[in-house]
Amino acid sequence: MPLDSPWLIAVLLNTGLIAIALLLPKKLLTTAGYLNAWLLGVIVWGALGWPAYATILFYFFVGSAVTRVGMAQKESAGIAEARGGVRGPGNVWGSALTAAVCAASITLLQLWTAAESARALQWQMLLVLGFVASLSTKLSDTTATEVGKAYGQRTFLITTLQPVPRGTEGAVSLEGTLAGIVSSLALAAIAWGVGLISLVGIGICAIAAFVATTIESLIGATVEEKLAWLTHDLVNIINTTIGAGVAIGLGWLIL
Repeated sequence: MPLDSPWLIAVLLNTGLIAIALLLPKKLLTTAGYLNAWLLGVIVWGALGWPAYATILFYFFVGSAVTRVGMAQKESAGIAEARGGVRGPGNVWGSALTAAVCAASITLLQLWTAAESARALQWQMLLVLGFVASLSTKLSDTTATEVGKAYGQRTFLITTLQPVPRGTEGAVSLEGTLAGIVSSLALAAIAWGVGLISLVGIGICAIAAFVATTIESLIGATVEEKLAWLTHDLVNIINTTIGAGVAIGLGWLIL
């Protein structure tokens, strides 16, 4: 493998960063979570390089930060994330499996087609848009949930608009919804700033995130707690996949 291969760089970089993270006293992930994050990081850097890596790091750090917003209040109410917000493998892949699939698909596309053909370039652009939209969707969902739990003055069940306690599955609040929209725009703006998507792509990602998180709230309010197999991590995968799919569809029509 050439020394300048993006995959070799990805392995060396992620191994070094994960080793440092494991030595730090303050943990954002469990040990198993870090090992799975290593694999995710290798896929993202190897397939899309540093711009995509910077984007997913933005998601990771902001998502971890908002989980700790109002932690004392959420813990006293019994609605805080487990392990004080420290995430495990399920959280890693629930949040970023769709992004990893989009990234890996680009590599496969380059291997199977003439990389410079018009159709291949179009699909690469759409898959990158899906990558960013999936992360915008998950950050929007995480931010809306955590801000809503901490600061939502009035929370309503999305299906009936009846007032419900904070932390209820399928509940929405004005504060959380606005925070989610801002965070999805912020992540998409970072992706635009590093050259992953166009300026129009920022709007596409924000729309996709809003649509997907609304559907995720509907799932939470109706069937999530009724189906034993429908875990929260699986709902996150569905959520991010919808976000990526909506963005790819809009991109196909607009771009």
